[in-house]
Amino acid sequence: MKHLNKLLVAVLMAAGLSTQAQDSNNPWAITIGVNAIDSRPSVKQDHVNWFPQHFSQPVAVKDNWNILPSVSYISVSRHINGGFSFGLSGSVNKIDKFVSFDPTNAAADSRGMVVVNPGDLMYYGIDGTVKYSFMEMIGTKWFDPSLQAGGGYTFLGKDSFGTVNVGLGLTFWFTENVGLALSSTYKKSFGDRNDGLNPESPSLAQHTAGIVFKFGGKDTDGDGIYDKDDACPEVAGLKQFNGCPDTDGDGIVDGSDACPDVAGLAAFNGCPDTDGDGIADKDDSCPDVAGPASTKGCPDTDGDGLADKDDKCPKEVGPRDNKGCPVPVVLDADKDGVPDGEDACPLVAGPASNKGCPEVTEEVVKQLKVEARSIFFLSGKSTLDTAKPATATSLDAIKEIMKNYPFAKFEVNGHTDNVGKPELNKKLSLARAKAVVDALVARGVNADNLTAQGFGDTKPVASNKTPKGKAENRRTEIIYVGSGK
Repeated sequence: MKHLNKLLVAVLMAAGLSTQAQDSNNPWAITIGVNAIDSRPSVKQDHVNWFPQHFSQPVAVKDNWNILPSVSYISVSRHINGGFSFGLSGSVNKIDKFVSFDPTNAAADSRGMVVVNPGDLMYYGIDGTVKYSFMEMIGTKWFDPSLQAGGGYTFLGKDSFGTVNVGLGLTFWFTENVGLALSSTYKKSFGDRNDGLNPESPSLAQHTAGIVFKFGGKDTDGDGIYDKDDACPEVAGLKQFNGCPDTDGDGIVDGSDACPDVAGLAAFNGCPDTDGDGIADKDDSCPDVAGPASTKGCPDTDGDGLADKDDKCPKEVGPRDNKGCPVPVVLDADKDGVPDGEDACPLVAGPASNKGCPEVTEEVVKQLKVEARSIFFLSGKSTLDTAKPATATSLDAIKEIMKNYPFAKFEVNGHTDNVGKPELNKKLSLARAKAVVDALVARGVNADNLTAQGFGDTKPVASNKTPKGKAENRRTEIIYVGSGK
């Protein structure tokens, strides 16, 4: 057995490579077992029936196989990529059964084969093998067929020679890491010769059986999920969460769970909502009693925006500054804080500084400008073109805007293109501006809040060289000139 020990040390130092199935999780595998050598494939009779001559008795174990009654085979392998692995194996045996073709021998069988003892020749083999596993392809976890090919070097008695190897393998995985590995390999020697009791460089068949152990996978947190596939490699977790924990068991991993120690709902990032009011307990000031978000989850019986717990009159609507209790009624129709009796615009909200009327905003000025451009006149005259519906519609819209600003002062400006004499254009533009003022006064706008001015062709907004530009220059505009309060 001293030879086996030397072989075992040599293979482990080579630490590389074999023929058993492994994967990227457990890249390394070691196989320890027994091997059998069959010299039947070395027999040469002719070149017509090569295959049956070499492999006609592959399982004649008792007659042809040479087996040592001890551990005689070891391999170390490493996963490469996909179903491929590469490895180095070593084996030892003693050849006391050698098959020869000697039809004249009295012990020969019907095929002319005779089994002889060549002198208990010691056999040593070192083989490198590339293997492809079909396990992933066929979708199993325990049944692992494979093909393998490679080369090796054989020591047989005093002879030594190289071989080219091809074979089949089959592994039955008992667990993810332990299995029974079987293989049969044809080792072709191109210098083989068979001269009866003195075989030299024969081709051989080697059969192996052993226990294979996969290893090398790292699982830092010990949760059964290898670090390379573990999203939380330092904290034990569950397979369905890629190795991350879910402490409260609510189906939300701790890393995404705002309340990792208390089961909750996905809608609230893993936090509970005990009272079912749509507010997570951690954000709910009254987690056991349903209430609206406006009062942080606490009930507000009278709906005045003050939680019952802070409301001195929880069943009567009242303002916050009066602790939720009602106060004497003060009429303020537009709710702008200015009592109707003091409000110049009781139906339109506005600041007290403007007597309860709204301030003219830039948006209002823009709207007036748009409406004023839709007021049309008869050609060359200051008479409103009432045949165009847009004229009356725009005047009505301007009136509705202005009535909300009783203290605002507006100026109606008239403009023309450059056709005609400047003096006449200025006169026409002023007349048109006054026509707009009169139409607005007729609709109820305070005449004291309106003035008119004509600018003729002195303020064009477009080029007068084109009909389109001239049309844009013929316009009326309304501008805000201040407050008269």
